[in-house]
Amino acid sequence: MMLYDCSKLEERERGITAAVEAVQRGDLIVMPTDTVYGIGADAFKSWAITALQNAKGRDRTQPVPVLVGSRQTVDGLVYGLPAVARDLMEAFWPGGLTIIVEHAASLQWDLGESGGTVGVRMPLHPVALEVLRQTGPMGVSSANKHGQPPALTADQAREQFGYGVSVYLEAGETPDPVASTIIDVTQTRPKLVRAGAIPLEKLREVAPDIEVPE
Repeated sequence: MMLYDCSKLEERERGITAAVEAVQRGDLIVMPTDTVYGIGADAFKSWAITALQNAKGRDRTQPVPVLVGSRQTVDGLVYGLPAVARDLMEAFWPGGLTIIVEHAASLQWDLGESGGTVGVRMPLHPVALEVLRQTGPMGVSSANKHGQPPALTADQAREQFGYGVSVYLEAGETPDPVASTIIDVTQTRPKLVRAGAIPLEKLREVAPDIEVPE
């Protein structure tokens, strides 16, 4: 288990390299995002995703969302992307918006009982983006055990996960620890699943017909 201080340039480079190698091995890492710290694994290594769910104390009924390092990456993950999804990505990525889409049936991954859909997001954090651009898509969930508050630093995450995680990337306290907004675009109308970092009125400027549950 290693913790790297990403505020120091040399240590940041070493930490990112170590994190990428850990993900490629199928190990778990903790990294900063623009919302809260995330615990992550290679999205295409099912045993790594299972380890992530076990570390959090969650079961397969809560599928793991996926973080990507670029908008283009999504094209390789989905069967077809509705125009409204592209508009939302253009407006709010990188940033605090998770979009639920239908993933391509050919993908060799197992993120839990997702019913053929996946929540994807491109985070607005330089450390996370640097890792993701080298690892490819990662299954990432908030860095906390089930029922505990999300970690706002890598050190807080280490207190919860200890040696269950190989590499911790510390980038200081999350400035705005609000969970991402979640929009489902798998139906005819986009639907708000969870209010969060991106306010509804901003979303409606791009997708005026967003459905909001009672």
